[in-house]
Amino acid sequence: MNVSVKRVNAFLTDYAIYVVLAVLIIGITLTNPSFLSLSTLTNILHQNSTKAIIALGAAFVLITGGVDLSAGRVVGLSAVVSASMVQLSNYPQKFFPHLGEVWVIFPVLLAILAGLIVGLINGLIISKLHVPPFITTLGTMVIVLGVNSLYFDMPPNNSQPIGGLRESFTKWGSGTIEIGAFSLPYLVIIAIVVAIICWVIFNKTRLGKNMYAIGGNVQAAHVSGINVSRNLLWIYSIAGGLYGLAGVLEAAKSGGASNGYGNMYELDAIAACVVGGVSTTGGIGTVPGVMAGVMIFGVINYGLTYIGVNPNWQLIIKGLIIVSAVAFDVRKYLAKK
Repeated sequence: MNVSVKRVNAFLTDYAIYVVLAVLIIGITLTNPSFLSLSTLTNILHQNSTKAIIALGAAFVLITGGVDLSAGRVVGLSAVVSASMVQLSNYPQKFFPHLGEVWVIFPVLLAILAGLIVGLINGLIISKLHVPPFITTLGTMVIVLGVNSLYFDMPPNNSQPIGGLRESFTKWGSGTIEIGAFSLPYLVIIAIVVAIICWVIFNKTRLGKNMYAIGGNVQAAHVSGINVSRNLLWIYSIAGGLYGLAGVLEAAKSGGASNGYGNMYELDAIAACVVGGVSTTGGIGTVPGVMAGVMIFGVINYGLTYIGVNPNWQLIIKGLIIVSAVAFDVRKYLAKK
């Protein structure tokens, strides 16, 4: 193999995700040139901001070699908890009829705390009881759904969708900052800030270094003096907190909530991470890669609908991309061994 071919292969190995994203955008734009516009990009970013936050939470866990199936149900729980406490005082179907207008920050923090507690429980079971992450988070996924349904079914709500949310809450999901003629959604700004914080944790903190070490070889991490249990507690708790934040923002964006929110979101998040280069065997993954993975699915969902591709074909294309990404990841893992 000559040097130029090796360089091309190395480039494709390192930047395949961005090549795929560019090809998708170019292909859709050639079909319909109006797709390539600032408003389209803004819409895609707005629609996928909460998914990016969920995917970043999932990335923390995947890099340690684990998996978190409770993410979607935590999103639903946090959405219901926050929405139930920020309804208009004169709304006829209030979840808490006698609750006044509390500061929005309190329900928001409470909802994020709920997610963080679920993550902490996941971390405790995995690190202290040594239950595999798949089984642990499968169990907590069901438990969280049950808890959320019990809360949602409480009288006088009795399983009615929660609506009538105050503007001071919903503006975080639908509000924008005007920059000249351009409107930048708050959600996009929040997602970018979360991504920057995650990048710092991944690359500039001891927790980030330990996270990669645990995912690379957990026995070696033990031998090198890393407190694996404590680090897993932190990682699963942070992931739960991010799912909680995403749930709050989902409720704010849609102006309501129900216990069905977040269903199967964990699969979208895991798929975005894998397509974005986060290894299913642990130890590998970057924040820009995760964001690119989310964008690829955003472009597929929005772009293929934009040019009128049959939804069934969209599912086939997404499935092929996921399988290709995992196959690529397995090849890299085998080559490394």
